[in-house]
Amino acid sequence: MLELRSVRGTGGGPEKTILFGAARAAADIDVLVCYIRDKRDTTFSLGQRAAQIGVNYVEVDERHSLDPKVVPQLAQLIRDRGIDLVHAHEYKTDLLGLWLARQTGVVPLATAHGWTGQSPRERFVYYPVDKFLLARYPRVIAVSTDIKNQLIRHGARAERVTVILNSIDPGNFRRLAERRAEMRRALGCADNEFLIGAVGRVEQQKRFDLLLEAVAPVLKSRPQVKLAIAGDGSLLASLKAQAATMNLGPQCLLLGHRQDIADLHQAFDLFVQSSEYEGTPNAVLEAMAMETPLVATDVGGTGELAFDGVHGLLVASRDVPALRDAITRTIDDPDGARRRATAARRRIEEDLSFDARTRKLEDIYRELVRA
Repeated sequence: MLELRSVRGTGGGPEKTILFGAARAAADIDVLVCYIRDKRDTTFSLGQRAAQIGVNYVEVDERHSLDPKVVPQLAQLIRDRGIDLVHAHEYKTDLLGLWLARQTGVVPLATAHGWTGQSPRERFVYYPVDKFLLARYPRVIAVSTDIKNQLIRHGARAERVTVILNSIDPGNFRRLAERRAEMRRALGCADNEFLIGAVGRVEQQKRFDLLLEAVAPVLKSRPQVKLAIAGDGSLLASLKAQAATMNLGPQCLLLGHRQDIADLHQAFDLFVQSSEYEGTPNAVLEAMAMETPLVATDVGGTGELAFDGVHGLLVASRDVPALRDAITRTIDDPDGARRRATAARRRIEEDLSFDARTRKLEDIYRELVRA
């Protein structure tokens, strides 16, 4: 099987699913991960991540985003490696998957992770075309019911779209009391301070600007509270400017890109997701697995992962007062926050483990190849 993906920089949540899934594939499934890499991208680092976990990995270089030379290279790769199934993961490889199926006879499969870009070209060209293409696939994996419903509205047959929620390895994400003090010292956070954490690419979708609006009055009225945001992106400079304009000072830590997310959670007292759109957010899964009390916007598949009042507090997107209220409720009710965090960890172990998700996917791989 060929996992096929095109992404820039360090990628996002789908990279965790693709790489760790390949590393844990069943004995009868030989997985090759292929990333299409723009030669102009100097921050691309997926090859190193694949090597660290022993994944069979290859890259196909492109000179620009519409380089036609990619197609014959991929077709030759499929023939050379004896690929039976191509698994595509975003609009470019969704197109390539169907094209390669026609050229080589390989079986096409796609996972719809969501459509998070905000540019006019993405919203009005790429994403509508992608949904049209996905309706032509023999099988699509949707990472939330919301995404499945979108695909059906755009012509996909309901029986061809299977919802498999994102998941996480509870063994790799576990809270360790002895790591807390060390991580908090590294962040300049005293033991008696309350640290709110957030993680994600600093792009419009994540609405970190609204998170600052929600948290600013809390920080000003409670000097012992701090906010740390881990992530890089095109809006990082404007977010820094916003924090400066609000005079948040050392209570607001903008950490940039981090690869030690599990370690950061050791220091967090609360995790907040402020997104206006999500597929099924890996950041929420990580918080649940790490038993970090959770406040999140009820968007995409978030409400299918964490149930409001049971595993966390969920609020409507773009509702700054509601987000602020949920944050203050969590700070003021540590016992309730701890009960929800414990229940969230239990849900990860019982219902949302990575191994269980991988086995569901592999059953679909075998079914498609047999058919």
